[in-house]
Amino acid sequence: IDRLLAQHAHNWRVERMATLDRLVLRLAVHEWLALPETPPRVVINEAIELAKCFGAEGGHRYINGVLDKAAAGKGLTRRR
Repeated sequence: IDRLLAQHAHNWRVERMATLDRLVLRLAVHEWLALPETPPRVVINEAIELAKCFGAEGGHRYINGVLDKAAAGKGLTRRR
C-alpha cells in the first residue's frame, strides 16, 4: 500500500505525511484492494470526509489528489 501511495504522492515520502493523512490514505487503498466492488469514487469521498472531520486544515485536498492519481493509475475509476 505504501509503495502505491509513494508512486502518486509526488514530492512527499509516505513517512513524512501527517499521521492522519497517511492512515486515511492507507485505509482507502486497503478498501480498494479488499472490496473491489466498492466504486473508487465512494472510497475517495469517504476518505475526504474523514480527513475533513479529523485531519488538519486542507488535508482533505491532499488526500483527494493522491487518491485520484492512484485510482487513475490503477484503472480504479472505470465504471463497474
